[in-house]
Amino acid sequence: MRNQGQLFAGSLLIFLGLLFLVGTLFNINVWAFCWPLGLILLGVWILLRPQFNPNTPVNMTPLGSVRRGGAWRVANEEFWILVGDADFDLTRADIPAGETTLRLFGFVNDVTLIVPQGVGFAVSSTAFVTDLNILGQQHESFVMPYTFTSDDYASAERRVRLEATHFVTSIKVRRA
Repeated sequence: MRNQGQLFAGSLLIFLGLLFLVGTLFNINVWAFCWPLGLILLGVWILLRPQFNPNTPVNMTPLGSVRRGGAWRVANEEFWILVGDADFDLTRADIPAGETTLRLFGFVNDVTLIVPQGVGFAVSSTAFVTDLNILGQQHESFVMPYTFTSDDYASAERRVRLEATHFVTSIKVRRA
């Protein structure tokens, strides 16, 4: 099953492609409409956005950083960061048994995830441009979604899933 971020990103690209095609065919300055229309759609999306889980807290930081480290309790959370960094250090965190999902949405973001031994992790990124460094291996993705699952994910008692939906993102994952 595709995640909603992929459906949103794909639909947005199709809509923009059709808009530019109509602009070219009928000699219309599409850029004069794109920015106001984009801001309106972003506002509607923020107000009416679908909730993935009604019990999941949502953290909105238009410009800035989210940093979680030290002793903290990992829980399902959703982060909206227009431009900024998200750093999650799980080495001293209290990670519950089962799967915990961290969802990130934004425009341009750097994401760092530090995972202790014995904790399985999965990373999925839907972005126009994705630059990943997972366990020292470099991966790049252009317009294509990218998914990585650690070898111990299925058998691990504690699992963390990172889902990122951005325009441009850099994701770094390493073991502690």
